Amino acid sequence: MQLQDLVVKEDVFDLMYEPLAGSNLTNLLRLWAQNRFYIAPRYLPRLLYALTLSTVLSPFRVAESVKFGPRIREMELSHHPVFIIGHWRSGTTYLHNVLSQDPQFGYCTTFHSVLPGAFMVGEHSLKSIVAASIPDKRPMDDVAMGPDLPQEEEYAMGAFTPWAYYNGWCFPRGMRFYNRCVTMENLPGAAAAEWQSSYHYLLKKLTLLWKGRQLVLKNPANTARLSLLLDMYPEAKFIHICRNPYHVFFSMMKFMVRVLPRYCVQRPPSTDTMAAMILDVYHSLYRAYFEQKDAIPEGNLVEIRYEEFLQRPLAEMERIYSTLGLAGFPEQRATFQRYIDAQGSIRTSSYDLDEATKQRIHDRWQFAFDAFGYPQ
Repeated sequence: MQLQDLVVKEDVFDLMYEPLAGSNLTNLLRLWAQNRFYIAPRYLPRLLYALTLSTVLSPFRVAESVKFGPRIREMELSHHPVFIIGHWRSGTTYLHNVLSQDPQFGYCTTFHSVLPGAFMVGEHSLKSIVAASIPDKRPMDDVAMGPDLPQEEEYAMGAFTPWAYYNGWCFPRGMRFYNRCVTMENLPGAAAAEWQSSYHYLLKKLTLLWKGRQLVLKNPANTARLSLLLDMYPEAKFIHICRNPYHVFFSMMKFMVRVLPRYCVQRPPSTDTMAAMILDVYHSLYRAYFEQKDAIPEGNLVEIRYEEFLQRPLAEMERIYSTLGLAGFPEQRATFQRYIDAQGSIRTSSYDLDEATKQRIHDRWQFAFDAFGYPQ
């Protein structure tokens, strides 16, 4: 498969899993204003859908705030979270799905991420609506989706605050601006503090919902936010997973050209622009990771490779538990094995990168090839 083969036909009336629809109304209006109220005319149905659904959901958010607000504010995280980090398309989802089989952990589900402001009161009345609004499988890799399956909380953050990376997928004309939300650098002065406050509130909600269990959270953007996370959770544990950078680039291109046309309310960028964005974000993300990771206390970081995790998942899971001092691996070994067996063999797309593209990747990401030990 080559890059030009990735382009898919766009359906502007495809409203399934439109992230803006779960945003609170205030944040949705902030995002719209942040983008100078520009919406491409062809995407007006998506904006109207998002505005309508956000308005309809407002009473649920108010009810949740009244019923659970005091308990959420008083909630303490007795266990600092376990963060799964690593660039998108590096195996973070598979690792998250395996680790979430351990019942000692709580996690953010797709339902929680789609309706982060109302999931505590909407379990019975809203989950079926969410289930009907998302595809059975992810459009980029056929991985199963469902309202109760683990999901990354960056989607939820995009519904709470404009300082979230995925907002750039909905408003691609401002993508360079929202890309800064990965590192939280060169943003307005209060952005990082607002992000921290919103993030901590979400994690307190999830902890309350899971009755105090330790959270295991998967969010690739957090790879570049170690300083912010350690400021809030100094004893947090981190699992970093990496993958051959050439494979990451191609898989990310496949992801972007298939997903952006389903999310956006502005015309998506060209494939050349997408490629440049991917190169820039990867560089910024790993520059920040390598600068900040030494601040993680000894014994709270384990680094693994996607390729090795596929080859010997149980051995890598045991190493994760041992390195991070997590209890319970022997008891959960059979549970992990059943889940892994049920997934069958993980298939990856074959691809053909021309020499010019490979050279661009090598030149921009050489530091990562060197750090992770992948052949160039």
